[in-house]
Amino acid sequence: MNKLVWLSIIFLLVATNSAFAEGDLWDNFGDQNMYGQKAVTDKEFEEALESKKGKPKKQKDKLLRNGESFQQSNETEFLTSMPKELPILIVPLDLELEENKILPIGHYQIMGEKKDNKVYLKFYQAHNLLASIEVIETNDDFGEEELNFVRILDSGNDTVKIIYGSLMFNAHTTLRVAKPADI
Repeated sequence: MNKLVWLSIIFLLVATNSAFAEGDLWDNFGDQNMYGQKAVTDKEFEEALESKKGKPKKQKDKLLRNGESFQQSNETEFLTSMPKELPILIVPLDLELEENKILPIGHYQIMGEKKDNKVYLKFYQAHNLLASIEVIETNDDFGEEELNFVRILDSGNDTVKIIYGSLMFNAHTTLRVAKPADI
């Protein structure tokens, strides 16, 4: 009798378990449209293969590595399109510019400019033009490793030499150090 009770309980559990499993994921097992996939006929598969056979493969540049791209461009165009950051010059002494004009001690952003076949260095502080000095253009890069640079060098005899370099031109000038009596 004990075996008969156990068999009936197992039979009831199996029968009720299949009733609870209706509408679950296993109802779609083997269905071609499961998860929104569309069934493809043999004819459509053959047409897709034929369409791919007719197209020639593109030749890849053998010098390029995976993940690299190649674009033909002018290096000068790339360098000139870079955002302009004006080099900064620290002037540690008051400098004479012209008669009765002094460039005071300070930090200056320097911009070089060619105008009317002359070359000028413009000294800016916070977008204010404080001085414009005519300089001598040269092909000398002064041994600098940077493209855009400005330096102040002691040239002795109460004078300093300012050297400037950019993509457009290199230039230099010599200025006198202002004496305390001149200020």
